[in-house]
Amino acid sequence: MLDSLTFLIEKLFLLTNFYVFNKKSWLADECGPKTTTTAPPFKRGDLLEVQRTLFTHFGIYLGDNKVAHLMPDIMPVLSSDQRLITTAVTNKRLVLGCIYRNASIRVDSVEDFAYGASVLVNDMDRRVKTPAMPSEDVARRAEKLVGVIPYSLLWNNCEHFVTYCRYGTPVSQQTEKFCNCLKMAIRDQRSVLLTVFLGVMSIVCFGLAPSTTLPTILIPFTLWMAG
Repeated sequence: MLDSLTFLIEKLFLLTNFYVFNKKSWLADECGPKTTTTAPPFKRGDLLEVQRTLFTHFGIYLGDNKVAHLMPDIMPVLSSDQRLITTAVTNKRLVLGCIYRNASIRVDSVEDFAYGASVLVNDMDRRVKTPAMPSEDVARRAEKLVGVIPYSLLWNNCEHFVTYCRYGTPVSQQTEKFCNCLKMAIRDQRSVLLTVFLGVMSIVCFGLAPSTTLPTILIPFTLWMAG
């Protein structure tokens, strides 16, 4: 039951953060990352961020215009050709990697990491109680972790990777915010009434059966107990 709820939450979070059904997000594959000739004003070990639609993507700057970052990617599952795997991860590859729960910690250029957006040095050092490790140690730790790993939107994402490299502990403030919003929704007793209503509608539409009756009873009861 807990695994099923986690799976549903992750897919909901995925659809919230990626406009899967938005034509523009798929057209971005053809546009690709924009290139620039100016040298980035970053130092080795810096924690970089780039703003996406509804979330922030993170990476560790390694120097020489290279960034280590964790990216969901389906390509390592489909092919062992390094020429295909090392190309910039498109939106389609990213979304399929999220669904398949497969990712890689990879090294890309700043331009490929940005994928057309502006790159900033993150100010997380001022918000995290744990002091940051020396910059060289941060970069070396990121380099050692390069490779294919399992992916989870809630428990193992790009922010977990960079915070582990920089502070020694994998945490994600974005995940914490999402979980806090979820807690608020659960505590709101109107969620119970909404699930009861949806359950009754499913019974009316699809008939009285275990597949409609059990969720109608169990989901509102679980929300009521949790609230």
